[in-house]
Amino acid sequence: MTNSSKHEPGTQAIHADDASRQGAVVAPISQATTFAAATDAAFLDAATKSFTDDFYIRYGTPNHTQVADVVAALEGADRALVTAGGMGAVTTVALALLKAGDHVVAQTSIYPGTTALVANLLARFGVTATTIDLTDLAGLDDALSTPTRLVLVETPSNPFLGVVDVAAVSHLAHQHGATVLVDNTIATPINQRPLELGADLVWHSATKYLGGHSDVSAGVVAGRSDVIEEIWRTHLVVGSVLGPFDAWLLLRGLRTLDVRMARHNDNATALARLLCDHDLVGPVYYPGLSDHPQHELAASQMSGFGGLLSFEMRGGAAAADRLLDTLTLSTRAASLGSVHTLGTRPAVMWGDTRNYDAAASEAVAPGLVRLAVGIEATKDLVEDLEHGLDACRDEAAGS
Repeated sequence: MTNSSKHEPGTQAIHADDASRQGAVVAPISQATTFAAATDAAFLDAATKSFTDDFYIRYGTPNHTQVADVVAALEGADRALVTAGGMGAVTTVALALLKAGDHVVAQTSIYPGTTALVANLLARFGVTATTIDLTDLAGLDDALSTPTRLVLVETPSNPFLGVVDVAAVSHLAHQHGATVLVDNTIATPINQRPLELGADLVWHSATKYLGGHSDVSAGVVAGRSDVIEEIWRTHLVVGSVLGPFDAWLLLRGLRTLDVRMARHNDNATALARLLCDHDLVGPVYYPGLSDHPQHELAASQMSGFGGLLSFEMRGGAAAADRLLDTLTLSTRAASLGSVHTLGTRPAVMWGDTRNYDAAASEAVAPGLVRLAVGIEATKDLVEDLEHGLDACRDEAAGS
């Protein structure tokens, strides 16, 4: 990997893989699934060395290497491993590090796929789990009284944008001998670098902001070389292999991550401020707002507050649907991190997959709207949201 730690993230995203480009300004696509060896000795060498990209596609390809080099540089990691999706990344990590009898601590508000991994899949293999609010360090200390192998963190969380103190959680977890894995999908390494805060591993659904254009499914995990090699060896068995063209698309997306996140940050901040002053809107969840319960923490460990926000419409599900129907610059679609603004009602999108108790503090209200704010012009997004809220007011007045 090119040592580009002296450069800013925007430069790293463009130059961290310079050594592997072999003269091409734009990385070529190496579509081959298998690679020739001149002799038996060369064949054996390629088959047995770690992270080879000239043996067989499951072991790696030149496109995998290029993407991994860039993500590792952005996250400040020794090495990274790419997979065919975000769940492929976190599942491979779990299968590599956990065995029957191990204990996992995960936060309550976390991506539903990760919840299913912990509560359902790992449980089938004898791994127990405790799910807690990781903003409560006393609760974490209690949970860690059970010998724990892995602590799963998502910050900011989805959809309530809760912020976890990565440094404090990592310090406490390490005192108990646990490994800390942080989902950095929402923040991205442009806004937050968990490894520098003490985490051991960081993973992404690269389908989201790292790719950035809703045209590639990918995942990535980054960390210390020896740990990533252990995960890579499990990856050889799991086989969640990213296709070469998809790796190329992800690399193309990474080149503009820095400039895209600047616009995502600005746009989400502008919309959050509009929403928190509107009488049709209840709670607004965005760590960039001064009244967010972890705003000071977010400001201390993040350089930007991201492009995802959520809020509750006072008129409930009907008002939320009316707003989503009226917005012309927001597409009703799952996922986040696209150049396009995407709006959803999480209560509909996730259904019962999160198994929330209706009375619990983490329950998804029927009127909760999640906006994954894109990179459209800020003025246009603000005017579109104002128009949508006006339409909701007019409908309420006429009913």
